[in-house]
Amino acid sequence: MAPSRGPQPLPRTLHVVLENHKGPVNVARYSKGTSKYILTGGQDRTVKLWNANLGTEIKTFAAHGYEVLSVTISQDNAKFASSGGDRSVFLWDVATGATTRRIPGHMLKIHVVEFNEDASIVASGSYDSTVRLWDLRSQNRQAIQVLEEARDAIQTLHIGPTFIITGSVDGHVRTYDLRMGELRSDFIGHPVTSILPTQDAQTLLVASLDNHIRLIDASNGKMLNDFTGHSNDSYRCRACFGHGEATVICGDEKGQMWAWDLLDASILQPNPPPKIHNKLITWTEHHPTESGEVITASADGTVKVWRHPVLGE
Repeated sequence: MAPSRGPQPLPRTLHVVLENHKGPVNVARYSKGTSKYILTGGQDRTVKLWNANLGTEIKTFAAHGYEVLSVTISQDNAKFASSGGDRSVFLWDVATGATTRRIPGHMLKIHVVEFNEDASIVASGSYDSTVRLWDLRSQNRQAIQVLEEARDAIQTLHIGPTFIITGSVDGHVRTYDLRMGELRSDFIGHPVTSILPTQDAQTLLVASLDNHIRLIDASNGKMLNDFTGHSNDSYRCRACFGHGEATVICGDEKGQMWAWDLLDASILQPNPPPKIHNKLITWTEHHPTESGEVITASADGTVKVWRHPVLGE
């Protein structure tokens, strides 16, 4: 008999629309744990905090002088970091809404920032082709490590307990083993725009600008699956896993949200999916604990929260 637990259908019920950004929204991140808050960053140089249940804006964080391209949130939700065209990493206190620190050090815009597990380290990846690691416990203004192997802009990165994974426009996924001091480089062949490991860190979900999302083995770079059907060859469209990592979800440049079965890469119905945004979907993220809740951010200036119908749970 076939197992009863298959991939859940893509959430299709629009719960709320978050719309107070002026211009494209580049990133939308859920707060950690079970809470229902969302941080968004946009072309309008602001980061906004929202109540995802009510769709209400709680606070605007304004200090950037250029577009915001990335946001990362600490595990206790007390602070976050953001980056963009300013060439600096901004650290924020959520309660006060103030910047607690600005870290310069890149020559060009910073596409991505990520905390490590306890938010003692922040890593920044830039158009200048470098990744820089900053020790937030130290007042030293110098990076504690600089990764310079990429030959083009860094678009995405992930910090694990003992490793860092980066994705570059040069078409490579690079895995730095910090404990062993080793680097493995896997050539995808097209600009890499998003990387997300599974929770066990055994496999990586890699989106690239050739209308493909690949599942690769983290230990050897071997491709395990290939997800296609969506349109993504020009802009960063962040892909993610669905609930329980049984599905892959990604928005595309036509404003459609696609979903695939993780195991056989088949497109989940409806195929093709309806257009849910008026412009490209820049970011897709599944709620960290809530089954069947997904957010999409778009160049149309909106962020939408999607849920399964109650009867469909």
